[in-house]
Amino acid sequence: MLVKQTLEKLRAMKLTGLAEAFSRQSEDTQMFSLSFEERLSMMVDHEWTARQNRALSRRLKSARLKIQACVEDIDYSHSRGLDKSVVRSLATSQWVSTHHHIIIVGPCGVGKSYLACAFAQRAARDGFTALYTRANRLFHDLAVARGDGSLDKLMSRIARTDVLVVDDWAMSALSETERRDFLEICEDRYNSRSTILTSQVPVAHWHERIGDPTSADSILDRLVHNAYKIELKGPSMRKLRPPNSTDDPDRRDQQ
Repeated sequence: MLVKQTLEKLRAMKLTGLAEAFSRQSEDTQMFSLSFEERLSMMVDHEWTARQNRALSRRLKSARLKIQACVEDIDYSHSRGLDKSVVRSLATSQWVSTHHHIIIVGPCGVGKSYLACAFAQRAARDGFTALYTRANRLFHDLAVARGDGSLDKLMSRIARTDVLVVDDWAMSALSETERRDFLEICEDRYNSRSTILTSQVPVAHWHERIGDPTSADSILDRLVHNAYKIELKGPSMRKLRPPNSTDDPDRRDQQ
């Protein structure tokens, strides 16, 4: 009876991990040979792990990553100019702590989105918040938010996010409003947050895609000069998938 009441109180206090560990210990007679301190330590460890896992699940759900990617599954078997040493250094998420950026460029299908999502997922596992969006979707959401009066709220969320992933950047010329919004995003995040940009367009052509020279200088100065650059090459990895393959295209083809 005492065990049941204790479990009910633990769950009421939302200590579900502790409750689960306590319930298991109560049913395992081998646990009785351990000291109180040892059993308590095991229960606290279980609660700690459960909380960490729940927090990670919330961060990943909030990130809305396009691909379920992780750095451990990055494919190096194809020749596309991917440097293992660079990937290993970025897999520590130290670049997020120091507020650096990552720029990934290359032709369609070589794995830009996969790499971006893998680095963002690693950052989430290391305790950082992340948010994935495609460039055209970002500007669409900003336009809608401006119309319904929620622009400040959206900009504030973007500014607070540790890792912002903008996929398919600079695919088309920016409008005046898009330039202004993106410059404000860069200003809000400068030296305080990190951004991952992927693009099929070489960095050398971004200036003309942004348009206004003054805005382009300001945006690129806040992004390019403080970024790790990964330049991928080669044919689309989608073409390299065997016929009738059942592999998940998000895990292989989009790398």
